[in-house]
Amino acid sequence: MELRHLRYFVAVAETGSLTVAAERRLHTSQPSLSRQIRDLEDEVGAELFSRSARGVELTAAGKAFLDHARLALSQVDAATEAARRAARPSRQVFALGFLTGQEMTWLPRAMQVLRDELPNIEVTVSSHYSPDLADALARGKLDLAFLRAEPGFDLDYRVVSSEKLIVLMPSDHRLTERSAIRPEDFAGETFIMASNKARVLHDVIQRYLHENGIAVAPEHGVDNLAMAMSLVASTRGLALMPEYATNLLPWSVVSRPLEGETPTVDLVIGYSRSNTSPVLKLFLSRADELLAHASGESG
Repeated sequence: MELRHLRYFVAVAETGSLTVAAERRLHTSQPSLSRQIRDLEDEVGAELFSRSARGVELTAAGKAFLDHARLALSQVDAATEAARRAARPSRQVFALGFLTGQEMTWLPRAMQVLRDELPNIEVTVSSHYSPDLADALARGKLDLAFLRAEPGFDLDYRVVSSEKLIVLMPSDHRLTERSAIRPEDFAGETFIMASNKARVLHDVIQRYLHENGIAVAPEHGVDNLAMAMSLVASTRGLALMPEYATNLLPWSVVSRPLEGETPTVDLVIGYSRSNTSPVLKLFLSRADELLAHASGESG
């Protein structure tokens, strides 16, 4: 078993699609990725994915394997990072974190802000759930993160964008005929809800449902976007997610806007006020460049 097998497996598990994982995450062909996954299953001795026309889903064995695969990859990344730091002890390290999926948009912009310092510093990048990012900031494991404004942490936040909520649904769902989804359209539908782990998003969705008199009994709670998309495709349910999800949708899932006044959820940059990193100070002094990018695109 090689590391690439684990990376391929995690990419497919997180996207719920061999095609999306191959084209958008791994930059390889779908047939080649399928062969690698089959080789991994042969070596493990168990089927890790169940396959259907709508995509792939983790089997019970696959779910058990996923946690260990992620841990193994994170340990390898940590070992690699430790070796690099030891080889270049004089270089200052700046640790950036991203809410999973947001790095596609914001990593290039963050690197542009740091452009003049890049020859002199080492930038490390990771992606996690928002509460995990806030915890890493509070413990000094990260210098700056793009996340939700998580309560309960002694952190400073600056809003960089406000994202509208959109509705995710299977590509052949009856509601795809609508250009926008009304509150009453949720009646009788399977609803996939952001779990308490995604507290900020969970609260925004709950408030929207309450204010519009939408009575749903969430049948599934999800921690992340990849899980939401997989359940939308497999259960034929609906989910409310931030609009950045449109950049990551597999072929089996489509999105529609909400009709009328649409709730938003903020993406912020967060940092610890006790962090004395000069690179952080420089980044914050140039943070207006990020806001200019965001306002320019929204305008």
